[in-house]
Amino acid sequence: MIRAELARATIATPEAMHRFGVGLASHLRAGDLLVLAGPLGAGKTALTQGIGAGLEVTSAVTSPTFVIARTHQREAGQPDLVHVDAYRLGSPFELDDLDIDFENSIVVVEWGQGFFDPADQPLLEIAISRDETGESEVRELAATGFGERWAQSAWPVESWLQ
Repeated sequence: MIRAELARATIATPEAMHRFGVGLASHLRAGDLLVLAGPLGAGKTALTQGIGAGLEVTSAVTSPTFVIARTHQREAGQPDLVHVDAYRLGSPFELDDLDIDFENSIVVVEWGQGFFDPADQPLLEIAISRDETGESEVRELAATGFGERWAQSAWPVESWLQ
């Protein structure tokens, strides 16, 4: 299996996390699966909101706290963004009950670590860590691609954060 470290970045503010998501959106296409990992308040939803802005979805991307999955539509012919909160799911098997169109959508799964096997399907894992004391907004982000889809990606991360 191909494993590619695609980006490491220090993200100083929630706005910068949003900008990172906007930049990342330009590299996404139908069939992409993103798994976001990190503690509460790490910036997973801010990142997803940036992705939604970059994809120009037609509805507001909010924390999926009260729903397990929400589909955000785009212009006709463009793949929808599906935002999933796996936090309340008991097992990966419960994802099947959600009827997510993985093949024709861009799927972002918060709390999805351990729910997908990179050997079975390509995915982009984004791990976000933060100061455990909560005194700093600075986040460390690491993006790792699994599968051939991500082997040839080159991201201008620094320009995304400006």
